[in-house]
Order: sequence, then structure tokens, then C-alpha cells
Amino acid sequence: MKRNKIIVAITGASGSIYAKQLISRLLQLPEKPEIAVIFSDNGKKVWDFELENEKLDETKIKIFPANDFFSAVASGSANYNAMIIIPCSMGTIGRIASGTSDNLIIRAADVMLKEKRQLIIVPRESPYNLIHIRNMETLILAGAEIIPASPSFYSHPKTFNDIITTVTDKVLSALKYNDGLFEWGK
Repeated sequence: MKRNKIIVAITGASGSIYAKQLISRLLQLPEKPEIAVIFSDNGKKVWDFELENEKLDETKIKIFPANDFFSAVASGSANYNAMIIIPCSMGTIGRIASGTSDNLIIRAADVMLKEKRQLIIVPRESPYNLIHIRNMETLILAGAEIIPASPSFYSHPKTFNDIITTVTDKVLSALKYNDGLFEWGK
């Protein structure tokens, strides 16, 4: 299945910079995927605080309110191929694991799981407690991928942006967009 329709959800965990960079990198792909963005209420507040009210270019993406259950991302028939929740709070992970679907992010994640489509969750919080681990286990067993926002340093990052890239590279690799990503031994 071609990865041409992607949902990026942003929750209230710290780490909006990861979402910003991921969206920017997706928009630079030659395949030009259609990108839908959903902010949780707290996700928007954290974005505004951490990125000093930086705006996304709505001519290149679609932004859906977290309470819009009539949006395309709420249905499997809209044929979104993948969803990345970056950063993902432990509260969001818990609600997805319990199947509450109380906002559009949780509903869209539920759709990805039920339709057997790719759901990538990028938790940023730490440390984990046993409830977090069990919720992540539930999601992995349901078909989700967990890619913690844990930067790596074997690529010898030189800048803050390079450090962020070590995480977004993992997400892009999971999406099978491998061109230009760091490879060990090359």
C-alpha cells in the first residue's frame, strides 16, 4: 500500500519539536504525502509554549480539531495509510489501549488498529511505570509500533536539530521512507 495519506497527531507531552520536524520532513519527500494533523487540546498548548506560537502552513496540510468526529480521519473509509502520534503522552497511550475513543486522536488510532494499518506511537515521557509498560504492551499486541523519543548519538549529531533528527529518522524508516537517512556503517 502506498504511503500517501498520513495522520500526525500531537498530544500534550513535551517534545513538539519532534512533530514539527517530522511534518517538515514529510512535506519534503518526493512522494508528497497528504498530511492530516490533529492537536489534542493540551498538545496545542504545549506546541504554542515550546515553539513560541509557531504556525503550520495550512496550505500544505489539513488540520482537524480534536473534537471533530465527522472529519475524514475518524473513518477507515478515508484510507489513511499511517498515523504517527508524536509526541505521545502516557494518558493518550492509556486511552488508546482501553479503546475509549473520546477524542479524534484516540478514534483515529482505533481506526488504524482495527483496519490493520500502521500506527506509530512516539512516547516522550519518562520514566515509565508499570501501567505505562502494560499499556504499551497492549498496543504492541494490537499492532502498534512504539518508537520512544530517545535520541541516539552514534551518528555524531553536531546540532540540536541533528539530535531531533535521530528520532524522526526512526519514524521515517518505520514508514519505509529510507532515502537519505543515517545508516550505521556507511
